[in-house]
Amino acid sequence: KFGHFCDMVQSDRKYPNDPVRSSLEIVAAGTMLFNQIWLGSYMSGGVGFTQYAAAAYTDNILDDFTQYGVDYIKKHHGGIGKAKATQEVVNDIATEVNLYGMEQYEEFPTALESHFGGSQRASVL
Repeated sequence: KFGHFCDMVQSDRKYPNDPVRSSLEIVAAGTMLFNQIWLGSYMSGGVGFTQYAAAAYTDNILDDFTQYGVDYIKKHHGGIGKAKATQEVVNDIATEVNLYGMEQYEEFPTALESHFGGSQRASVL
C-alpha cells in the first residue's frame, strides 16, 4: 500500500538527492491516512492518537534517526540501493538504528520524557 503513496506523493521526484526527506514525506502521508482515517475512525484514544501525535511532538528526532540510518547504510553497505537483499542486512541496519535511537534517549532524557508513551517511543524507533 505504501507503493501507492510513493506514486501519489512523488517526493522522490521533488527531493531526488535527499532519500531521508523523500521517505519521511511518504511516511507522513501514509500515517495520516492509515492512522487518522482508518484507526482514528475506529479507536477513541489509545495508540491511534499516539501515532498521530508522534510526528508533532518528535520535532526533528525522527529525521535524525532516519539520517543516521542512511549514513550507516552508506558507510557499511555501499549506499542506498546497494545493500545485499538479505535478512541479515535488514537485521543489522534495524538493530544499529534502534540502538542509536535508544542511546539518544539515554543521552537526552528530556526527549524520552517528551515522547510520553511507550507506543509513541516505539513508533519513533
